[in-house]
Parts: sequence; C-alpha cells; structure tokens
Amino acid sequence: MRCAQTTTLRLLATVLRPTEGTAVVAGHDIVRDPALVRSKIGFLSGDMGLYGRLTPREILTFFGRLGGMRPAALKSRVAELIEMLGMQSYADTRADKLSTGMRQRAAIGRTIVHDPPVLILDEPSYGLDVPTARLIENFILEARNQGKCIVFSTHVMEEAEYLCDRIVVVHEGKVRATGTMDELRAATGKTRLREIFLDLLGFADLRKEATA
Repeated sequence: MRCAQTTTLRLLATVLRPTEGTAVVAGHDIVRDPALVRSKIGFLSGDMGLYGRLTPREILTFFGRLGGMRPAALKSRVAELIEMLGMQSYADTRADKLSTGMRQRAAIGRTIVHDPPVLILDEPSYGLDVPTARLIENFILEARNQGKCIVFSTHVMEEAEYLCDRIVVVHEGKVRATGTMDELRAATGKTRLREIFLDLLGFADLRKEATA
C-alpha cells in the first residue's frame, strides 16, 4: 500500500482507518482497538489541534481530562508543562491571539499532558522561529531519554540526522531505505543525510549527468 507520511501518521494515530492492512501501536491493533491506541499516544499534527477560544492552560486541562487524569494531578501537570515550555507569560491568553511559535508550544503541551509512552509528531518545527524550534528539539531528546517511542516526520534532514536513532526514507509513498545513520552511510557511501537522500532517489546520478 502506497501511503504519504502524513497519512501514515494519521493511520497510526487512528484518525484515519486503513482501507487494507493494520498496524500495532503500544501493543494494540489500530483497527480492532483504536480507543486503546489513542490512550497510549500523543499525536501532534500539522493543524496543532487547538481551540482558538481557549487559553493554553485551558487547552492542557481539557486534554488532560480527556486522558482521564485526576484533578489534583492534572493541575500540577499543567503547571509543570507551562513552566517547561516557557508559556508563563501567555498561559491565560486565548490561543487565537498567540503567535505560531506560542501555539506550537501549547500544542506540544496538550500532546504530552497525559504522559503517553508513544509520541507521533508530524513536522513539529515547521515554520517556527529558531528558539522555539530548539526548544522542541530539546523536548524530543528528553522524551527519547525517558524511553518513549517517538515517530517523527520531517523534511529537514539536519533534524532527522540529529534526533533520530533510526531513519526511514520515504519518497512518492514508498519506503526507499531504513536504518541507522551508520547503516545508511555504509549503504550509500555518503556522509550527510541530505546526500544520502539524494543518492537513494537517484538525484546524485542526474547531477553527474548534467555536469558531464
């Protein structure tokens, strides 16, 4: 089955139902047990999933309640995330009044408020300023150090090279290669992920022909 990256992530998050086949996330089948899958994941999509009329504090509280968190634990967790993500100055400002970077921080907070073991992140740093992108990188590294499983989609090769333990190269809905950076380097003879990507897609040969 050919499948674009964003579609694949939405299938894993049970936002979409596959027309054929299935997958297992955190031990649960996405077709047979979608509710159990959703209880184990945090899904950050391109549209952020925020409600414009709510403040970041209200958004985190709302999603924490959906995740079944008890009031006392939820209040403490929301305060922790507001501080961790640097949202103190706008935690009580409506989301539709916030900048893209501010809204993305709130989106990350609602993704992890229930402390899920699996994170599915679709282009989490797209269009962000450098400080916010760096904060997101640090958040991903910390989550990885905590032993969480992170499925991370990006078109920024430097991000993938820096953050990911294993890389899957997808082009036109097909998997072209998968492995660690060392395995991909050994397979292509290239060093940087950008050059590995071009080599796997055959663009390196086209460039040689153009200069011959």
